[in-house]
Amino acid sequence: MAEAGTGFLEQLKSCIVWSWTYLWTVWFFIVLFLVYILRVPLKINDNLSTVSMFLNTLTPKFYVALTGTSSLISGLILIFEWWYFRKYGTSFIEQVSVSHLRPLLGGVDNNSSNNANSSNGDSDSNRQSVSECKVWRNPLNLFRGAEYNRYTWVTGREPLTYYDMNLSAQDHQTFFTCDSDHLRPADAIMQKAWRERNPQARISAAHEALEINEIRSRVEVPLIASSTIWEIKLLPKCATAYILLAEEEATTIAEAEKLFKQALKAGDGCYRRSQQLQHHGSQYEAQHRRDTNVLVYIKRRLAMCARRLGRTREAVKMMRDLMKEFPLLSMFNIHENLLEALLELQAYADVQAVLAKYDDISLPKSATICYTAALLKARAVSDKFSPEAASRRGLSTAEMNAVEAIHRAVEFNPHVPKYLLEMKSLILPPEHILKRGDSEAIAYAFFHLAHWKRVEGALNLLHCTWEGTFRMIPYPLEKGHLFYPYPICTETADRELLPSFHEVSVYPKKELPFFILFTAGLCSFTAMLALLTHQFPELMGVFAKAMIDIFCSTEFRDWNCKSIFMRVEDELEIPPAPQSHHFQN
Repeated sequence: MAEAGTGFLEQLKSCIVWSWTYLWTVWFFIVLFLVYILRVPLKINDNLSTVSMFLNTLTPKFYVALTGTSSLISGLILIFEWWYFRKYGTSFIEQVSVSHLRPLLGGVDNNSSNNANSSNGDSDSNRQSVSECKVWRNPLNLFRGAEYNRYTWVTGREPLTYYDMNLSAQDHQTFFTCDSDHLRPADAIMQKAWRERNPQARISAAHEALEINEIRSRVEVPLIASSTIWEIKLLPKCATAYILLAEEEATTIAEAEKLFKQALKAGDGCYRRSQQLQHHGSQYEAQHRRDTNVLVYIKRRLAMCARRLGRTREAVKMMRDLMKEFPLLSMFNIHENLLEALLELQAYADVQAVLAKYDDISLPKSATICYTAALLKARAVSDKFSPEAASRRGLSTAEMNAVEAIHRAVEFNPHVPKYLLEMKSLILPPEHILKRGDSEAIAYAFFHLAHWKRVEGALNLLHCTWEGTFRMIPYPLEKGHLFYPYPICTETADRELLPSFHEVSVYPKKELPFFILFTAGLCSFTAMLALLTHQFPELMGVFAKAMIDIFCSTEFRDWNCKSIFMRVEDELEIPPAPQSHHFQN
């Protein structure tokens, strides 16, 4: 019985929902018809007359207070809607309506039906879009102690978000730890240090790990046989502890470089030991993988230190050697560091050779690859490019290739040109970026703006041509031209990666929601009514009474503008206009 009753209630509810979904107009006319039929028992005419008499007794001060209050309330709603839209990219009223009212009215989620009926090509593009929303480690990330913290000391602002630092902590635990760390006291301490949120606690743990390693060497050497003294003396220190101190405690790049050199000495010893034992079991293999990640990270950061300190050729050599020694470790994206250093040396032929290797259809793209390719093609024609001359004679083959390369780069990441053209202010790049997002655009422009300025006319060519990309892809979220459709998740991820004081660039530009426009119009209209009522109380009072009388009257045929003005003339006792006697008989 209970199940039958529940089924009947569910069926009744579904019928009501169906009726409200498809027959709401019929319901509306039925309600109007019932009101018309029951107008005599309900004494609607008498009630309207009573309301009209009451409203006629109101003074102009009431209308001033009414319109002023309405303007104030609609203004507050407008301010809140605008703030919510700027912060979250959607209308609060619209979101509440879709989330709570639509299910009650029987709304159906279109996404599920679209996903169910999508073809294989659409599903492939959706999978690619999801993969493009993956957050990547910034290959050109700055040093926390020597650069990010110095920015905080000067400005008082935090350049890194908690979400960004949390991702870095996860990366450190992935790259610099393994399951056998608990067997070595120093590595066990560092395993806990990478999970610490407090920077001072991490730094203290790193010092503790180095001290423990040093105490062990002092205590254990005299107690063991002479045959093993040589091995203990060469036992390397904790390389990851030096890495943490170089990243977070060093206040200058020179100090960081010294610590990284000590880390290199320790990490190289660990790598050679684990390389010999990697085939003895899965535990040794995992330890060797960890030591390889540590060594590659140290060498890459040493190359970046040399680049920061002006030793660019040395940095290029270190990066090339690292890529030759570990060609399969593409997760660090060392080629992007190499491209930036080669551009600094103006070795454009070497840059083209690197692009020929990594600008491949099977490899994931980045803003660095796309915009560097565009810069090289723009360099060939930018010094003689003139938009007036190009409009008269048309574009040459080289100019067309440069424009197409710019369009390709802008389609991949449309946020970059505003930073390169200095239409938006730059901030320090985050430690993680979202490809095709605002965070990647900041990371690219922060290091490559100088290279674009160095090429004469390159920024002028970019300024004249970059907006033409959007005419080729009028609906970027639905269909792309050279790449997959632009992912819709970039704005949300960028707001998590970038600090709150930065205005996140949004693409495509969102139109203002209807409710913001509606509240703005309502606020303006009621404010105008309040001002007119305050300045002309008698006239506005007459208009209000005339409108009330008309809306409460049962003579529908007399609802016209002439009756309104006749009532106004009667209330204000305006004398009739004198008749002209020129045509009297």
